[in-house]
Parts: sequence; C-alpha cells; structure tokens
Amino acid sequence: MTQISQRPLRVLAAMSGGVDSAVAAARAAEAGHDVTGVHLALSANPQSFRTGARGCCTIEDSRDARRAADVIGIPFYVWDLAERFREDVVDDFVAEYEAGRTPNPCLRCNEKIKFAALLDKALALGFDAVCTGHYATVVLREDGTREMHRASDMAKDQSYVLGVLDEKQLAHAMFPLGDTLTTKDEIRAEAERRGLAVAKKPDSHDICFIADGDTQGFLAGRLGGPAEGDIVDEAGTKVGTHEGAFGFTIGQRKGLRIGHPAPDGKPRYVLDISPVNNTVTVGPVEALDVTALTAIKPRWCGTAPSGPGTYTAQLRAHGGETEVTAELVDGTLHVSFAEPVRGVAPGQAVVLYDGTRVVGSATIATTVRREKAAAAG
Repeated sequence: MTQISQRPLRVLAAMSGGVDSAVAAARAAEAGHDVTGVHLALSANPQSFRTGARGCCTIEDSRDARRAADVIGIPFYVWDLAERFREDVVDDFVAEYEAGRTPNPCLRCNEKIKFAALLDKALALGFDAVCTGHYATVVLREDGTREMHRASDMAKDQSYVLGVLDEKQLAHAMFPLGDTLTTKDEIRAEAERRGLAVAKKPDSHDICFIADGDTQGFLAGRLGGPAEGDIVDEAGTKVGTHEGAFGFTIGQRKGLRIGHPAPDGKPRYVLDISPVNNTVTVGPVEALDVTALTAIKPRWCGTAPSGPGTYTAQLRAHGGETEVTAELVDGTLHVSFAEPVRGVAPGQAVVLYDGTRVVGSATIATTVRREKAAAAG
C-alpha cells in the first residue's frame, strides 16, 4: 500500500523547519488529510540562527516551519518539549559517553520524543497519526498488522533510526516521502514549486543539540572538564595521555596524539574505552574486527522473532548491511557475523532486516573480537 492512507485522517505533522518535513506535511494535506503542523521546541535556550547545516531547533527553524505551514494552509503550533528532550535524549547521551559507550541520539529522539511524547499527546488530542519527513515505508498487511520497510530510494533510507518503533507506534506513523523514488534535488524542486521558502535550506547534520560540532567540548562541560588518563597499547604499555576518555569512540584514528609510532609503523586505532580507570586502549586496525555481539533492550517492529534466524544487520545510520545470524535468549539478542566487521561499539544500535523489512533494533552491550574468539575456540 502507499504511505498515505486513502481514508482522510487527522494528522499531526512534525515540522522541523527543514525541507523534508515541509514537503511531507504538504503531501499529507494534498492527499486530503486534516493536517496540523507542530514544531517541537527542544532547547530551553534556542539560538536565533543555526550555523550552516549544523544543529536545528533554533528560532529560525521555528519561523521557517511556521512560514511553510502558512503556505500549505494548515494550522500551526509550537510545543515545548525541551525538558523531556533534555531528560530522555541529552542526559542519556552524556551518561552513555560517561560509561564509555557510543550512543545514537537521533534514534533515541525518535523513540522517546517523536513517537512517544509527541505521539502520546497527539493521540490524546484526537489525532490519528504523526507525520514526519523520514524516508521509510509502512506496509499494511492483509491481517491488519503493519511492517516497516526501507525507503524506495536506498540512498535516502532512514529506517535505521526508526528501528526502535514498535507495531503500536507504526500504526500511527506516516512517512509520505518513503515510497517515492525521488532524489533530494527533486524534493527541493517540489518544495520550490509549492512555494516553500525552505526549498534551498541546507540539511541539518551532526548532533542537533551540539550546534558547533564540538562533541568533546560539550561533554567536557558536563562531565567536569579535563580528566587526564593513560593511552595504552594492547600489552598495557603507556603510549600517551588524554584529557578525558569520554572524548574517544571505538575505531577512532585521528586526534590520538600518541607521542611515538607503533613498532610496525602503522596507524593505531581506539580499541577500548574504560571509564573506570579512565584508560583508552589503542592497537592495529585488524584488532577492531568483531565476529559477534550481544545487544540489550530489544524493540521489535512487530512480533519478536522466535528461535535463531538469518538476517542482515545495519550498525550505523549511514552504514551498509552485513549478513548475520541472531537469536533472542532471555531478553538478550545474540548476533554472529558471517564476516568480521569493524568499528562496532557498545551503545550503538544494531538493526536487523529481513530483506527490506525492519525486524527490530537493540542496543549493543558487548562485542567479541576475532582474536579473542579464536583464542576461546
């Protein structure tokens, strides 16, 4: 079926102030739905203007969303969800880094804000669905259940950051852009034809609540500033120092500031982060090879799988797919990779797919490296 229901619905369109959400709201209204636009004020102290493509949720974004709603001809409101956003997304982001994990705040925002706080409020006010500018597809099966699938255009697919949505949330989700094979330039051209001033506005990148892109500085300001610790190699030999383990991510190569090269002269990468003793372990790129992982807090886009199964997995918002076998055991997801993968870090999400269908998502808790797996065998 198509994204937008044939039956007229009362739709709440989340309008960020960007081109995708504006075109999505316009398409929903054009399809005959009773659409109301809403901009989420997620910052207690929003800046007047964004800096290029960095950040969002500024006063400028709110005004852009209002102008777009006026052109479309729909009512428009601003809802203050700043406190909920701080608690569920920003504080979670800081806590995860403090614990040595690498979180995905966009995924958490979709789970806790857009399809929890916003959806709950929308349903309480009598709306049937929440509409966003995400690129994904919801399919209604003959038995009345819903599935989420990748967008028709894989280059723009955003199902990874929506993998936390359960079937109840999917029943009230509308993604008007997901089933159209249109390039971003064509979406902008459509916005221009509709008279939407956001047609040429840059896309928002990076983490929306860190507008200057300085994640390490942001974390330092909330975790007590510099906390010097050791950088060690796999043997435990000190090879350098750092100013806070929270400033590193698994697989990082740049910015290590190691005083002398490795014995083999090859680059070194972050292998492990230990917040307990404030130590960062580095080593060769081959040591990043992961053969298996466990993941917690699984969320299923429909019925939870039973028994082991073969799937593909995506580990980053813009990453590729890899073949895996996965099984849910006592609430923990156990995933084994057909071929080793690199750059996998606790705190990231693993999203499972069956073809184009999103099976579900879970948060990576532990990883198994290839050399350790071989030694255990």
